Amino acid sequence: MSENVFLKKDTVQETMLGPLWARATQSQLYPKILKDPKAVEILEKIEYDFTEIKNHLGDWRGLGLLVRAKSLDDAVKKYLETHPNATVINIAAGLDTTFYRVDNGKVKWYDLDLPDAIEYRKQFLLETQRSKYISKSAFDYSWIDNIEYNSEDGIFFIAGGFFYYFSEEEVAMFFKTLAEHFPRGEIVFDCISKLASKILNKRAKKVDSDLSISLGIGKPEKTILKWSNKLEIKEWFTMYERTQLNPNWNKKILKWIKISERLKIAKIVHVKFLK
Repeated sequence: MSENVFLKKDTVQETMLGPLWARATQSQLYPKILKDPKAVEILEKIEYDFTEIKNHLGDWRGLGLLVRAKSLDDAVKKYLETHPNATVINIAAGLDTTFYRVDNGKVKWYDLDLPDAIEYRKQFLLETQRSKYISKSAFDYSWIDNIEYNSEDGIFFIAGGFFYYFSEEEVAMFFKTLAEHFPRGEIVFDCISKLASKILNKRAKKVDSDLSISLGIGKPEKTILKWSNKLEIKEWFTMYERTQLNPNWNKKILKWIKISERLKIAKIVHVKFLK
C-alpha cells in the first residue's frame, strides 16, 4: 500500500470520508468515548482537503458519528461475549474500522460494500484470514451466498448510516430477506426520526446537494415490526442515552445534544430474527 492515496472527486469513494474524518478527529478529542487509532492512521494517508467535510459535519455531528460507532462497537462486543466464534457482517462498510476495535481473535468478519468502495478500502486495509471483503450492493442478495458461517456460532449484522437513504419498501425487503436466511441472527443499526429527515432534506436542497433521506423512523415498534413477523426488537435507545456527557464540553454541543435527545432525533435499534 502506498504511503499517500489520492482521492477521485465526485465518486462513491468521497462519501466514505465523512464518518472516517469524524472518528479520527473526534476520537482524539473524546478518547473516553472511543479510541480509533486505525482511523487516524488512514486519515493521515489520504491526500484530500477535508475543509468542506469539517464545515459540513462540524463538532456536533462529528461527535454524533463517534457515539454511533461506540454504540455499534458495544453491541458487537456484547454479542461476542456469548458467541465468541460468531460471524459479523458490516453492511456498507466504507472505510469503517470496527473490526480493529472489537476483534476478539476468533470472530469471522465480512465487510460488504459496492465494488468502488471496496476497491478504495483495499488501499488502506487488507483482508485477513478472518476479515474478508464482499464487493456487492447490500440489495444484491447474491452476497448471502458468499457468507460462510456456522449457525450454532451465531451471526450478527451492523449497519451504520445506511438505511435512511433508501425507501421503506427496500429496507423492509432487506430485513425480511435477512430474517428468512439467518434465523436467530441479530442486527444493530441507527435510524433518524421523520422530523430529522425533513430537516436534512430541506438543508440539502438549499446547498444543491443530491443527498436525500428517504426513511425516517419514529417509534421503531410501529415501523419495523410491520416489515416481517420474524422480527423482534430486542431494544432501542436514543443516540446519547448511554453516553456520559461532560459538563465542560462546548455549550452549543451540549445544547444540541439535549434537544436531539428530547426529540428522539437519532436512535440505535437492535433487532433479532426469529426462527
